Amino acid sequence: MREIPASTALSDAISRDMKKRGFKFFGTTICYAHCKPWDMSTTTLQTAIAESPSSKMADGINTLRYSDFFLAMYFDGGKSCLHRNHSHVLVYMYSGEMVIDERGEITRLHKGDCAFIRKDLSVQMTKQAWNSEQFKAIFLMFTPEFLRGFYSRLDRNALPKDAKRDKISLYKLPSNRPDIVSLFESMTPYFDSNIQPTDELLHLKMIEGIYVLLNTSKHLYASVFDFADPWKIDILDFLESNYMNDISMEEIANYTGRSLSTFKRDFKKCSALSPQEWLIHRRLEAARELIRKGGRKVSEICFEVGFKNLSHFSKVYKETYGIPPTEELQHETSLAKCGAFLFHELYNKTT
Repeated sequence: MREIPASTALSDAISRDMKKRGFKFFGTTICYAHCKPWDMSTTTLQTAIAESPSSKMADGINTLRYSDFFLAMYFDGGKSCLHRNHSHVLVYMYSGEMVIDERGEITRLHKGDCAFIRKDLSVQMTKQAWNSEQFKAIFLMFTPEFLRGFYSRLDRNALPKDAKRDKISLYKLPSNRPDIVSLFESMTPYFDSNIQPTDELLHLKMIEGIYVLLNTSKHLYASVFDFADPWKIDILDFLESNYMNDISMEEIANYTGRSLSTFKRDFKKCSALSPQEWLIHRRLEAARELIRKGGRKVSEICFEVGFKNLSHFSKVYKETYGIPPTEELQHETSLAKCGAFLFHELYNKTT
């Protein structure tokens, strides 16, 4: 039987290069295992776009995309959009500014900054020129398929046993780390659409990106590989952060690292309600809180907390609280006006 090789000239060269970058345990055999053709077929990296990777969009944005390897360049002005990705993202800033608004928590990224954005995080993301320099950044997106393949080859005995999934969804990495700078500076040639990286090189850059994260904090093991025991995402934590989103039971199961049947079984352990009942109940709670604050339209509140139909929202709200949301809003508004009037009268009498 033909002997199966444990390395190649390419894996030897890449291993030496990785060790120079600070990855001491990245040997040639490990590198070869990640480069094997059959392994490449298990990731979406093999589906590199057949047509030109460069596209000029109507809004003035130049983008280049190589499968899961994504480059974006914004020339003039900026663009703001709601960002929600089903994959973990590692972003590196070459120039410009990225402003990430996570429910009022603002994070600003500038030249040399690198950040990890966990999958399924809904944020308002603004990309814009800054200090007279265009926006220019690279995004590495780690698909579940890629991560499962990577995780399957890790030595389980080497995994940190006390790693805990951090509740932080946006993690800004320390600036000017040699391994981060080395990784992303090596990618600058690919802003030129005439220079296309090979599938093998893309795959290795993804691996290098994973090691950048794992070398940052042991707790990122649990965040990156959140599909694996004992690092399953806590169901209620996930739902509490995502109840307002339009998300199916199958998606919730997948995002929390479970099959649908396992998700349903685990959910019964933490709630007497069904997942759908829990979502409706939580959305109603959020809606009532906003109604009692006043100053908003019922329709705005309805859609903000996750309901898709105003009449259905009004129906279940009345069934739950015994009063239609419009009447409760009017009642709260009247109370607020009455309170303001009484305060004004009392203030005039005392002065």
